[in-house]
Amino acid sequence: MADYDRYIRFDWAAKRMLRDKANFSVLEGLISVLLNQDVKIQEILESEGNQEEENSKFNCVDIMAKNHKGELIIIEIQLSRQVHYLERILFGVGKALSDHLSKGDPYGKVKKVYSISILYFDIGKGDDYIYHGQTVFRGVHTGDIFQLSERDRDFLKMKSPEEVFPEYYLLRVNEFDKVATTPLEEWLDYLKNGRVRPDTTTPGLKEAKEKLNFLRMNSDERRAYEHYLDNLRIEEDCLESAKLEGLAEGRMEGRAEGRAEGHAEGRAEGLAEGLAEGFARAQLEMAKNMKAMGVSIDIIVKATGLSTDEINKI
Repeated sequence: MADYDRYIRFDWAAKRMLRDKANFSVLEGLISVLLNQDVKIQEILESEGNQEEENSKFNCVDIMAKNHKGELIIIEIQLSRQVHYLERILFGVGKALSDHLSKGDPYGKVKKVYSISILYFDIGKGDDYIYHGQTVFRGVHTGDIFQLSERDRDFLKMKSPEEVFPEYYLLRVNEFDKVATTPLEEWLDYLKNGRVRPDTTTPGLKEAKEKLNFLRMNSDERRAYEHYLDNLRIEEDCLESAKLEGLAEGRMEGRAEGRAEGHAEGRAEGLAEGLAEGFARAQLEMAKNMKAMGVSIDIIVKATGLSTDEINKI
């Protein structure tokens, strides 16, 4: 892509630029298009990702925003696989709720929370690139959806329970492979490929054309940004190499043991146990390779799911 078409990666912009009130319009556009409602951010709230670590390949970028209704919006950008990522999403929402309900406040002050996860790694199975989750109450015997009575609707100022429970959005960026024809698809195209149509009218992206243009960065910003991209490439290579070596060795050992045990105790059971042990060995081998490459313990923990003690013993 030529420089005049080059736009700053969203994960970099979110950490360095989009917290500035002058650039709220970019975030507002993404959220408005995704939630299909007009969103105006009042403020960016502090969260654990508001740090300025340079090697952020393995760091989440958290933005906690508050819209004009007082609702909380959490945006997390995750670049690498994290074993317990779904639990992390749940924890983030729970913490947001508890942090913004003062002790003694009535439950009526609980804020609606939207959790938006922009994922640059494979998670789960599914054919779509965007998944939306809501809490609904369904009759165990009848299958009908629980609704509020007219009286409760008037008193609580809501139509259904979903309006108070958190909503979750998973944007599986790597799964997007379409020609962008809608505003939401244009946003996915930018998140994945850094492209913005010259004639775009999509909320947020038309502002991004001006605010996130690579050519508008000064020389120091460009150097820092290029260094960041170099770090991403190096860390991706380290992870990929470690995974390939570890998984190959683990599979070979697992299959061999599975076959041997299968003859003695039953082929199906032996293969299952062997593959499980092989996977465990693959994780250990991956950790060993990453450790030899000089990758930090924190990163190895996130990539393999092993504990710090297990890694230190390798």
